[in-house]
Amino acid sequence: MRKKGKKGKALQIIEYAGVYLIISVTRFLPLPAVHLISKVLGDLLFFTVPKRRNIALDNLRNAFRGEKDEAEIKTIARESCRSFFLTYLEMIKFRLHLISPERFEDLKERTEGVENLFRKAKAVHDESGGCIFVTPHIGNWEFLPYVSSMVGIPLVVVVRPLDNPYLERLLYRSRSESGQAIIPKRNALFMLQKTLREGKSVGMLPDQSTMKGIPVDFFGRKATTTPVPAMLATMYKRPIVVVACCRSDDGKGFEGYVSDPVRPGEYESEKEEIYRLTQEMNREMERVVRKYPLQYLWIHNRWKTYRGKKTVME
Repeated sequence: MRKKGKKGKALQIIEYAGVYLIISVTRFLPLPAVHLISKVLGDLLFFTVPKRRNIALDNLRNAFRGEKDEAEIKTIARESCRSFFLTYLEMIKFRLHLISPERFEDLKERTEGVENLFRKAKAVHDESGGCIFVTPHIGNWEFLPYVSSMVGIPLVVVVRPLDNPYLERLLYRSRSESGQAIIPKRNALFMLQKTLREGKSVGMLPDQSTMKGIPVDFFGRKATTTPVPAMLATMYKRPIVVVACCRSDDGKGFEGYVSDPVRPGEYESEKEEIYRLTQEMNREMERVVRKYPLQYLWIHNRWKTYRGKKTVME
């Protein structure tokens, strides 16, 4: 077991060194070269990791059954892999612009649509005294804390720590530069409650399968989904707002997506209200995924089942 631990650490250091090299090179490359690298890395993932490719293809076949043919399905899956790498390469490329309001002006032409639309989100935040912002893994979800900071929304963002602690420290430093508080997913509920009581907003990515989720529809199939956003909404009477930052069709800029607020109502059964809010949240996330299917993270096993496991609501 000791050898295995050492080997694991060695591999983690190698991974870190490889990523650090990519970061060092990418920040000096022109944007077209960054796009090219993301295509190469995405194609490597698509063609050399059959497990992830097959998950993506199966997800897409079920999500768009009767809507898209096999050629379209394969194109979306491949572009999704490319988009995944582009998300992080964009963050490397634009990092210095994002951490300074002055340099952020250099990105104005690319991000103006996102920033303007997020003023709608700011209005909901101000009106409600804080809200629950959620985003699927689509487009460049890593941009959202920066844009929220620019329009004046104080956020506490929940993230899942990476398995590699060296990479996790690197990513944490980058995310923290947004000016928003970043907290790990594990045992985050207390901090989220405190944040909402203080009149701030919280940010979450609730579109991944979880053993502690509840089964609600997503693309016509039951998908275990965390009920935490809905639980917070009912507990503190705050709305849930689905947001996204997606690339425009011409690849030259970004477009924002801000849903209408999903508000908690009067209810007799808290459990039924949590299910209703979670279903509405998924419906809004499905809308944005349908609008930008090539930019969604289809390689995740979203419809994974947990046989014999009780959900958090049971």
